[in-house]
Amino acid sequence: MTAGRFFALIALLIWSYLLLGRGLFWLPRIAKVAPTPKAWPRVVAVVPARDEAATIGAAVTSLLKQDYPGEFSVVLVDDHSSDGTGPIAHDAAAALGMANRLRVVAAPPLPDGWSGKLWAMAAGVCAADEGGAADAYLFTDADIAHHPHGLSELAARLGTGYDLVSLMVKLHCRSLAERFMIAAFVYFFAVLYPFAWASDPRKRLAAAAGGCMLLRRTAFERIGGLESVKGELIDDCALARAVKRGGRIWLGLTRDTVSLRDYPDMAAIWNMIARTAYAQLNYSVLVLIATVLGLGVTFLAPIIVLPSGRLATALAVGAWLIMSITYAPMLRFYGVNIMRAPLLPAVAAVYLAATVASAWRHWRGRGGVWKGRVSWQSRP
Repeated sequence: MTAGRFFALIALLIWSYLLLGRGLFWLPRIAKVAPTPKAWPRVVAVVPARDEAATIGAAVTSLLKQDYPGEFSVVLVDDHSSDGTGPIAHDAAAALGMANRLRVVAAPPLPDGWSGKLWAMAAGVCAADEGGAADAYLFTDADIAHHPHGLSELAARLGTGYDLVSLMVKLHCRSLAERFMIAAFVYFFAVLYPFAWASDPRKRLAAAAGGCMLLRRTAFERIGGLESVKGELIDDCALARAVKRGGRIWLGLTRDTVSLRDYPDMAAIWNMIARTAYAQLNYSVLVLIATVLGLGVTFLAPIIVLPSGRLATALAVGAWLIMSITYAPMLRFYGVNIMRAPLLPAVAAVYLAATVASAWRHWRGRGGVWKGRVSWQSRP
C-alpha cells in the first residue's frame, strides 16, 4: 500500500468514526425548555470583569432585566479595571432603577497559584453569601447578553436533577474573519467534548462553557469551592469535571444568549486561540506532538493525498465529504453558507498553527496573557 492510500484510508476511518461514533457531536444540541420547578432557587449572578467598559453596560442590563420568578441579584467583581468598568455597571443598573440589585466589589490582589478570573469569581461568591447563602450561582462573563428568559430556563433545568447546567452562548459572527473561523471554534469544542457525552452520567467526559454556568451551591461546597480548580486556565471544563465526579451536569447550545465580544480580524481570533490552546493540552510536549499529528492526518491528509492516484483520491474525497457533512450543521447554526463546509481543512490549518504558537508563547513565559496579565503557570 502506498503512503497516499494509507493516509487516505486512515483519514476515512477516522471520519467514519466521528460521523457515527462520537455522540453525534456534529448535530447542534439546542437547549429546550425544561418543566417548571416546584420552587425557584435564590440565584446570585457572579460577573468577573477586567476592563470591560465596552460591554459591561449591556451585560448588566440583560441580567437585571431577567424575567425570573425567584429571588435574583448580581455581584460584579471589578478586577482592577482601568477603564471605569465598575461605575459603568452601576450607572446601567441605576438607569433601570435597579441599583439595589447590583453590588460592585473590588477584587483583592491576586495571590500566587490562582488564575485571575477564578480569584475574581471567588471574591464574588464571598460577596454574594454576605447577604445569605444563595441556592445557586450563575457564573457569567462581562461580555454576555442574556435572553430575558435565560435564567428561568437554566433554573428549570437545574431543577430536573442537575448540579451544573451550562450553555455555550452564540458567539459573535459578523466580520469576515469571524465567519471564516468562529463556527469552527464551537465545532472543534464539540469534537473534543461532545455535548451529549458531557451530559451523560455514564460517561466520564465533562465540559462546560464558562460564559454561562448555573451551579447548585451544595455541589459548589461539595467540590471545595473554586479553590479546588484555582490554578486552571480552562476553568469551565475543570469545574465541570469536579462537579461531575459526584453529580450530574448538562451542556447545550443556545441561539438566544449571545456574546458581545467581537473579533474584527484574524489577529484577534489568533490571539484568542493561542491564549489557551496549550493549556488545553496540559502543557505537555508529547500531547502537543500527538495533536499536531492527529490534526494533520484527520484534516489535512485528505487534501494532501488527493493527487496520489485513483484509490487514494477516492478515499480522500470520501473523508473530505464526511468532514464537510459534519461541519455543515454548525455553519448553518451560525448563519454561514454551508457551501463553505469544504474549507474546513484550511480553517483547521489555522487552528493548528495557533496551537503551536500557544506552546511557543508558553515556553517564552507569555502564555495565557489576558488584559495585560500573564497566568501564573506561564510566568518565568
